[in-house]
Amino acid sequence: MSEYISHSITETERIAAEIAKRLKKGDFLALYGEMGVGKTAFVRGIIAALMPECLPLVHSPTFAIVNEYLGDNLTIYHFDLYRINNEDDLYSTGFFDYPLQDCIIITEWSELFEDAIPSNAVRVKIEIRSETERSIRVC
Repeated sequence: MSEYISHSITETERIAAEIAKRLKKGDFLALYGEMGVGKTAFVRGIIAALMPECLPLVHSPTFAIVNEYLGDNLTIYHFDLYRINNEDDLYSTGFFDYPLQDCIIITEWSELFEDAIPSNAVRVKIEIRSETERSIRVC
């Protein structure tokens, strides 16, 4: 497990960009943390590092459920599970139909559907330590 401390959105994005260097097609990145902790900022850092041409498109997919970022050699699917009520609803989004071997999948609010997260997923837990400090644990 690695732990990082962030004091700003910019630092959170920088930490995510460092972690992105280790990601490859077929990886599943599960983000955990309460509302406003910086999960979407973390995703922006991942996208900035792996497919900067898609950076202007990055926003929380709370209402869309999933955002698709198409790069030249990589596709990233960014799910927000916050508004999903149960496993049937999750299934109806097509969540289980995405071709993991050809892309990277990132989920926000992973704690809501822990059983749907692959056992080999990279788990990122972001916690508020203070108003200006976040703990980012990667395991």
